[in-house]
Amino acid sequence: MAKIIPFKAVRPTRAIVGLVASRSYQSYTIDEREARMDYNPYTFLHIVNPGYKYDQVITGEERYKLVKNRYLEFKENHVFIQDDKPSFYVYKIVNRHYQTFNGIIAAVSAEDYEKDIIKKHEDTIELREETFKNYLKTVGFNAEPVLLTYPDNSNIETIIKETQKKHAEYEFTMTYKDTHYLWKIDDESVIKTIQDEFKKMNTIYIADGHHRSASSHLLYQEEKANNPNHNGTESYNFFMSYLIPESDLVIHEFNRLIKDLNGLSKEDFLIKLDANFRIQNRGNAPYSPSKHHHFSMYLDGDFYSLYLRKTSYDFKTSLDSLDTQILYKTVLKPILGIQDLRNDDRISYMHTHGNKEMVNIKGSVDSGEFKVGFGMRATTIEQMKQIADDGLKMPPKSTYILPKLRSGITIYEF
Repeated sequence: MAKIIPFKAVRPTRAIVGLVASRSYQSYTIDEREARMDYNPYTFLHIVNPGYKYDQVITGEERYKLVKNRYLEFKENHVFIQDDKPSFYVYKIVNRHYQTFNGIIAAVSAEDYEKDIIKKHEDTIELREETFKNYLKTVGFNAEPVLLTYPDNSNIETIIKETQKKHAEYEFTMTYKDTHYLWKIDDESVIKTIQDEFKKMNTIYIADGHHRSASSHLLYQEEKANNPNHNGTESYNFFMSYLIPESDLVIHEFNRLIKDLNGLSKEDFLIKLDANFRIQNRGNAPYSPSKHHHFSMYLDGDFYSLYLRKTSYDFKTSLDSLDTQILYKTVLKPILGIQDLRNDDRISYMHTHGNKEMVNIKGSVDSGEFKVGFGMRATTIEQMKQIADDGLKMPPKSTYILPKLRSGITIYEF
């Protein structure tokens, strides 16, 4: 039984919302960030990068306090307003590739995360969890929703469509060529209907934002323990999320690039691969796999197809059928000696939209930076859900998930 609640969002005024909204801080290069802050006094990047004002890099608790100061300054300068009534927010994104995403921004329950009603499919790093928890505790707000997905629901779909017939609170296009729309739902009867539909759902799934979810849960645990009058309605019991139906979620693959062959010659490497794969050299013709358990490879000027020999591989769990796990268990770990997929600097990950994956892998290998590259099919929503249901965790970079959300469009305070 999933619990979601409306909240009074702090959000930009209509006139400047397109100037305020930003991609996630980490997605910009240093030059990109500075260019945006040089010419746009309203970008949310000014809040999360407070050292820019003093031309210094500021870290830790000192940075967190300055982030809060910048946020309060934006409120004092009426860049942000706060809604009077608790609301849900219907949010629509049309990205540069004309893919459309429709969903609801709401606050979801940290207790649901604890009870595994909100399910996870990725491992998190404890240090990052703790660091972001401390950040949230100091700044007192969350500005980028966690992306959650739920089973398609005709009643919720109808409410979203009916809401979208009304005048939008926001309609703006970013320089990244994605267009954003926002509608407010503050009618209590409609809010109750939406909540009732989510109560019927036994599980919802984190699509993107595992560390933010885990950090919000840590903050909830800490605040609950320190509050003798805790009653479950406090704002720290919830965190902001964008909930979209499973049919709207788009999953792409991350391909793998490796810097060396772990001391092996090309010939010896291919012989070792042959133990688990049927190998075909396809010369200079780019190959992309057409089904799961088929892989593409680029090595020394040639493209290859690799078909898993299923008689040599043991499928014990739902995780074992995942292509990223198969590649790790049969190639990356035993042959190329890559144990730690997060921290080994011999491996890099590449995502390219469209049909250029292997062409870009070819370019990276031909440049000499990498020795071999691997491509695969994207993970499916069914695989993601099954792995989460089984309490298992995918290898890092198993999914590249759309939509990518913006910071600063709606803000949840606690």
